[in-house]
Amino acid sequence: MVFQGCNKKERVDLVVHHARIYTVDSLFRIQEAVAIKDGKFIAVGKNDEITNMYEGKEALDAHGKPIYPGFYDAHCHFFAYAQGKHEVDLTQVSSETMLVERVKAFRQKYPNDAWIIGHGWDQNLWKNKQFPTNDALNKAFPDVPVYLSRVDGHAALVNQKALELAKISADVKLQGGLAVRQQGKFTGILIDNAMDMVQAIIPDPSEESLSNMLLTAEKDCLAVGLTTLADAGLPMKSIELLKKLYQENKLKINTYAMVMLNPDQLDEVLKKGVYTSKKLDVRSFKIVADGALGSRGACLLAPYADAPTSGFLLQSPQLFDAMVAKVAKSNFQLNVHAIGDSTNRFVLHTFRKYLPKESDRRWRIEHAQIIAPPDFDLFVDAGIIPSIQPSHATSDMYWAVDRLGKERMAGAYAYKQLLQKAGLVAFGSDFPVEAINPLYQFHAAVARRDQHNLPEEGFQMQGALSREEALKGLTIWAAYACFKERESGSIETGKTADFVLLDQDIIQIPLNKIRQTKVMSTWIDGKVAWYR
Repeated sequence: MVFQGCNKKERVDLVVHHARIYTVDSLFRIQEAVAIKDGKFIAVGKNDEITNMYEGKEALDAHGKPIYPGFYDAHCHFFAYAQGKHEVDLTQVSSETMLVERVKAFRQKYPNDAWIIGHGWDQNLWKNKQFPTNDALNKAFPDVPVYLSRVDGHAALVNQKALELAKISADVKLQGGLAVRQQGKFTGILIDNAMDMVQAIIPDPSEESLSNMLLTAEKDCLAVGLTTLADAGLPMKSIELLKKLYQENKLKINTYAMVMLNPDQLDEVLKKGVYTSKKLDVRSFKIVADGALGSRGACLLAPYADAPTSGFLLQSPQLFDAMVAKVAKSNFQLNVHAIGDSTNRFVLHTFRKYLPKESDRRWRIEHAQIIAPPDFDLFVDAGIIPSIQPSHATSDMYWAVDRLGKERMAGAYAYKQLLQKAGLVAFGSDFPVEAINPLYQFHAAVARRDQHNLPEEGFQMQGALSREEALKGLTIWAAYACFKERESGSIETGKTADFVLLDQDIIQIPLNKIRQTKVMSTWIDGKVAWYR
């Protein structure tokens, strides 16, 4: 019992009061106030409890608005998003003609760039749904190389100049990739590993330029309530830049960086070991095992319903097994991109070969997009985490059935079934493939509707999650997937004071209002990092 007359209030840095605080603790308690000191929550409770015991140097009256733990993006591409802000934005282009016009307009704005880089086109939005060719690009840009990546990042359209510079010719042999030809002529479409040949010769931005891009991109992340990012696959030079930016206190947002596994550098990275600091963790590898459904690079057990191909793995099974075996002997987590049902089966069996039962290695299947019905049980008892992006379902729903046929759709985007088998799901967006706003993932998970709130009845509602489950996917479950659940992911005493104040309560408002919700302020380490 506290006797007000006998106790002097404890001085703290910040008291937040008169809020509706979703703690996302083990009981999913809702509280009203918190006290924060030295960047951590030191007390969570009712208004009177906190305001009678603590006096803050600063106070935040939330006026009844909701507060949640800081949102995680458990699978995104922060560097790609940052660099994409100086690229041709091809999202939502409705035809090949519009694509070329966008590129021309960009060139007028940046006439001196050595390369024209763009991203985001999706032929599934076009009337004929066919891959474009580079004929129009060749006429418009005969002397400047052009590289335009598809929305999923697993295909690209390049012009003839780029093909010539990359020395892509008829005798090039590729594993896990394809340079598309029609009647013996390259169309400019490169799929998966074929893209690497062009990417390898595109000049990198300077360190100063890239740093400025990242700082600009960080503002976008903070503005939508993101406090921790898991960047899904970075080369070591990018991770070294992150270390430098954090050492110089230039970045506020937390990063869980996955090292893109390069077989030639694996031993070197393993020898260096896990790196952890207050703001940056480097303790996982990322492997891309197959391509994407939209570009028909995802590896399926049976051929696509709309094309005579089954997709392909991007590495040989022997190389993949050897890499997994090495990682299994280390302290590193392993996170594998797996879209197709064949890939998911192969990766899950390989994981279980090396993971002990009831493992706490927290190896992750990134996307877990199409699972054959018998294979859902492979998530049980091995501690394997499905790392999902709910808006992939609502982006793909209009054409996924064309690729898979109705029968295979039962195991596609089956987030509820994944949760039931694995015990948790971690939410990411895969931005810039999808929108950066985590509330769009929340909406897609619970409503199974797109940005237009369609279809009204929801897409495959048997795969929908509850609002409580979706909030956990953005917070405590994502934190667990990054080994951070003891430090963040919920609003509890002793944890880092990362939280977000919204203008509407996403747990209670109508589903069609969720995407309209605005972030009022984002807080990291108990300090305001962004406010409206």
